[in-house]
Parts: sequence; structure tokens; C-alpha cells
Amino acid sequence: MTFLQVTLFLWEGFKLSLLIFAVTLLCGAPLGLPIAFCSMSKFKPLKYITKVFVWIVRGIPLMLQIFIFYYAPGLVLNIPISRNINLFFLKNFGIENMGMIVPVLVAFAINYACYFSEIYRGGIESISQGQYEAGYVLGLTKFQVFKNIVLKQVIKRIVPPMSNEIITLIKDTALANCIMLPEIIMKAGELASREMLVWPLFYTGVFYLVFVGLLTIILGRVEKKLDYFKA
Repeated sequence: MTFLQVTLFLWEGFKLSLLIFAVTLLCGAPLGLPIAFCSMSKFKPLKYITKVFVWIVRGIPLMLQIFIFYYAPGLVLNIPISRNINLFFLKNFGIENMGMIVPVLVAFAINYACYFSEIYRGGIESISQGQYEAGYVLGLTKFQVFKNIVLKQVIKRIVPPMSNEIITLIKDTALANCIMLPEIIMKAGELASREMLVWPLFYTGVFYLVFVGLLTIILGRVEKKLDYFKA
């Protein structure tokens, strides 16, 4: 195979990695906020249940969580859920492998939502109580205080740790091959076994490096945009 053919072949796998990345970010980032509020709730049963849930999700390896979401529904309910999902998407949309993609997306979204929730919680709790009280003295409601005083400061403080998690996310997408989902690393493995080409395995790193480089530039510009608060 030529260099261009290998690149295009690997790109097919990297598109799947980008799909996992995008869906996880779009679902996990918003989901992390209600989880953070629940973990800070004054209603102790909700607070402790949420904290235990976050502890479990953060404590179990992501690869194992993928196995759980892929195999557990069929084992517990004795229904071939993954096969049914695959048949549904193949029949209605002509999309293959959705029976494997959906459990991976769910596992990634929940896992990263829990990590994001802890970043949100840390950012919110880092704002001094005096700023809330100053807002109340000015006659602002609790929501107005959070929206107009707290939120911008929280966003400024959580961007660096969020950036680290987002960069880690694109690399974690390689874990999808644990259930034989054909992402870029698995595609390179196919070339190694079928074409006896080992160098594509190392070449996959270029795809990640380029994308991480773009993310670093974008996130760096976001940080500069948030320089309205100086230490």
C-alpha cells in the first residue's frame, strides 16, 4: 500500500475517534453540571448518593466501564440489545457497528461527566462566600448572583483543568478497540496483520499529535479571551 492509501485507511478509523470525542464532549460537559450541583446539594441523601456514584465511575477503569455497558445489558436482561441496536441503525440509516458504538458513547459520556463535575464543583466552591453576600446586599437573586458574578469567574478557573481533560479524551478514544470497534489503532493493527506493515502503528501518533495541537491552540485562545479577571 502507498503512503496515501495508508493515510486514507487510518483516517477512516480516526473519524470514529473524532465521533466519540465530539459526542462525549457535547453530552458529558453539560451532564457534569447537574452532577456537580447534586454533589453540593444540602439534601444529604442526594449529595451522598451522587458522591458515591462519582467515586465509583472515577475509580473503575474506563475500559472496564465499556465492557459493562456493552455486555451487561445482554447478560442481565437476556436480550441482545447491541445486536438490536445494530440492526435498527443498519436498516433505517445504513450505519454499521452502532451496536458497539452506542455502549462506547454512553460509557465515555458518563465517565467524563463525572470528571467534569468535579472540576465544576471545585470551580464553584473556590468562589468566596463574600461575593455571594455582596450580590445579595445589592438586591440580586441567587440565580442573578450566580449568573452575573460567579459564573464568569468559575469559567475562567476551570478552563485549564477542562483543557487537560479534553486533550486526554481524544487519546482515550483508543480504548474503543477493546470491543473490536475499528478506531484508528485497530485499523493500524489490521494493516500490521494483513499487509505486514508495522510503521502505520507509529504513524497513528501523527493523527493524535496534529489534533491535540489544534486543540491546544483553540483552548489557549479561549484562555486569553478570559483574561478579564487578573490575579
